[in-house]
Amino acid sequence: MRQQTLTKSEMQVMNVLWQLQRGACVADILAHYAEPKPAYTTVATFLKILEQKGFVEHRKGAGKLLIYSPLMTKERYQRQVMNEVKDTLFGGSGVSLVSFFAQQENLSENDIAEILQLIRENRTNY
Repeated sequence: MRQQTLTKSEMQVMNVLWQLQRGACVADILAHYAEPKPAYTTVATFLKILEQKGFVEHRKGAGKLLIYSPLMTKERYQRQVMNEVKDTLFGGSGVSLVSFFAQQENLSENDIAEILQLIRENRTNY
């Protein structure tokens, strides 16, 4: 089954959960938002949607408090999204994907050196 992608607002909630690296209630999540903060009910609604999509789960906290935790890591989600982009926009070619970014970004000499070093290190890990 294909995992759904996140909307911009859902991604904001997930980024807070990934940053916290622990379960969090709505108030904890809101505390990490910049002003103007969304309404409490808005974040609660996004959490319900994220749970329906399979990105978070909740457990009962004190009283009626619900504690939400991510069901996947940020790295796993990034990998999933980038694989989908590679498959749908670049015909499954990693070379085409990397070539696109290399041509579209203004990479400094340091950026290029860092990327080449990552490629060399990754190659030796296989």
